[in-house]
Amino acid sequence: MEQQIMGQTFDEERALYHLQNAEVAECRFEGPADGESVLKETRNIVVRDSSFSLRYPLWHAHGFRLLGVTMDALTRAAIWYSSDGDIEDSVLDGIKCVRECEAIRLNRCKVHSPEFGWRSRQLSISDSEMESEYFLFECSDVAIDRLRMKGKYSFQYIKNMTITDSYLDTKDAFWHGENITVKDSVLKGEYLAWFSDGLTLINCHIIGTQPFCYCKNLKLINCTMEATDLAFEYSDVEADIKGSVLSVKNPKSGNIVADEIGEIIWEDPIMEVDGKVAVRNAGKEQKKV
Repeated sequence: MEQQIMGQTFDEERALYHLQNAEVAECRFEGPADGESVLKETRNIVVRDSSFSLRYPLWHAHGFRLLGVTMDALTRAAIWYSSDGDIEDSVLDGIKCVRECEAIRLNRCKVHSPEFGWRSRQLSISDSEMESEYFLFECSDVAIDRLRMKGKYSFQYIKNMTITDSYLDTKDAFWHGENITVKDSVLKGEYLAWFSDGLTLINCHIIGTQPFCYCKNLKLINCTMEATDLAFEYSDVEADIKGSVLSVKNPKSGNIVADEIGEIIWEDPIMEVDGKVAVRNAGKEQKKV
C-alpha cells in the first residue's frame, strides 16, 4: 500500500473521497459533523480494525477489504454500487447494507441489516450469522456455506444460487427463485418456495406449513419434512421424502414418495392435476380420481 492512515477520527463529508492504494487502520468514522460518503469512489483500499457510525461510507468502491470492522445501526446504506470486496470478521448493523454490488465476499461476519444485499451479483457468504428482511432480493450467482440466518421473505426473485450446510429460519423464502440448489441444510418457514423454478433440495430438513406450491422443476432428494401440511399444491415435482408428511394437496405433475403421508387431498383443483403420490413400501399409489 502506498499510504497508511492510522488511529484517526473522521466525521466530515467525503473525508477520504477517492482514496487509492491505501490502508486505513484503527480509525473511527463518527462525530458532530455527521458527514456522508466518507470512502466514496475509493480504489484498492484495506480498512482494518475500524468503526463506522456515518451514512453511505462505501459507495462506488472498487477493490476493497474490510477486516475486523464494525458498522453500527447509524451506518445506513453502507456499501452500494461497489465491486470486488472482501469483508471478514466484521459486524454490519446498518439498514440496506450491500446493494447493486458485484463480487462481494463475506466470511465470519455478523449482520443485522434489513434489506441486505439487494440486486447484487456474484455474492459469497460463509461462516456467518445474518438477520435480515427481504434478504438478497433479486440477486444472482450467489454461493452460501455455513450460514445461520433469521429473517422474512428471503431470496425472492434470486437466480443461480447454491446453499450448503446452513440453517435458514425465514418465512416465505425462494419465491420466484430460479436455478437454486440447497444441500445439507434446515429450512424453517411458511409458504416456502412458491412460484420457484428449478429448486433442488438434497439432504435437507423442511419445517413449516404449505411449502412448495406453484413450483416448476422442483426436486427433493433424501429430504425430511416437519409440520408440512398442504404441500406441493399445483407443483411439478419429483420428491423422495424420508419420514412423514402431514398432507399433500393437488400436485400438478411428477412423483412424490414418502414413508408416511397423513392425508392426500384431491379437492377442487383450478387446473389439471395428475401428480402421483405414493407411500413407500405400501404397494399403492394415489392419483387424482
